[in-house]
Amino acid sequence: MFAHLAVAAVVVSSSLQPLPSAPSVMAALGDSISAGFNACGWYVACTSRSWAAGDDREVNSHFVRLGMREGNLNFAVPGATSADLGGQVRQAVDAGAGYVTVLIGAQDACVSNERKMTPVAVYRDRVARALWALKGGAPGVRVFVASIPDVRRLWQAGKDNVIARTFWAVGRICQAMLAEPTSTARADVERRARVRARVVAYNEVLADLCARFGPNCRFDGGAVFAYPYSLKHISKWDFFHPNAVGQKALAEVTYKKGFDWLNGIGEA
Repeated sequence: MFAHLAVAAVVVSSSLQPLPSAPSVMAALGDSISAGFNACGWYVACTSRSWAAGDDREVNSHFVRLGMREGNLNFAVPGATSADLGGQVRQAVDAGAGYVTVLIGAQDACVSNERKMTPVAVYRDRVARALWALKGGAPGVRVFVASIPDVRRLWQAGKDNVIARTFWAVGRICQAMLAEPTSTARADVERRARVRARVVAYNEVLADLCARFGPNCRFDGGAVFAYPYSLKHISKWDFFHPNAVGQKALAEVTYKKGFDWLNGIGEA
């Protein structure tokens, strides 16, 4: 019995130690998703429950999985678009981050109407400039790039829920996708398809730029986009942002696609 307790104590103790190649500082960049918006409070950021740099052990973020005890910085800002990524990169460089997570683009597509969506070429230019600035300003930095969630899946999950539809309408949430949620008119069906196609195009940009960045960048291969999330993963305060369960799912699906921190920078 005592031998079993001793072994358990060793396992627990070792699990609290940073992984061999873990960074001393990591930074989360992006929008409200990485900021943990509405994950633990009414319309406020909740960085402790961020999938990337949060310290909530239930969410089990990248920061927690790396065994880090400090150095988790979150520069993600609710409402941020690709236009804001460069400024966040400068903060990460100034902070000496050795590991950076990026999830940006949902707000480039989730606008008041589809005509306001960021053009793909503009999105590409903004993200490319930010990533090259990161590579130049922090040589050796490891970067994990998450795909943008499939916003049409949110529409599919909530369109038959009257409360969700009410929040979307009153809050004017992602109207490019979520306007007229029960409509089956051809114009609305095609509009939703075009918004989804824009997100797909953004993700293709992210995959290409990460590959060009080199071996120190990992793209999730579309894992976040493909994740079959439902309303159980979504905050009941706005029926849009991930709740704690959603943040936990994001942490799990992304970490599997990242770096092998035990054995250098190869794929996990």
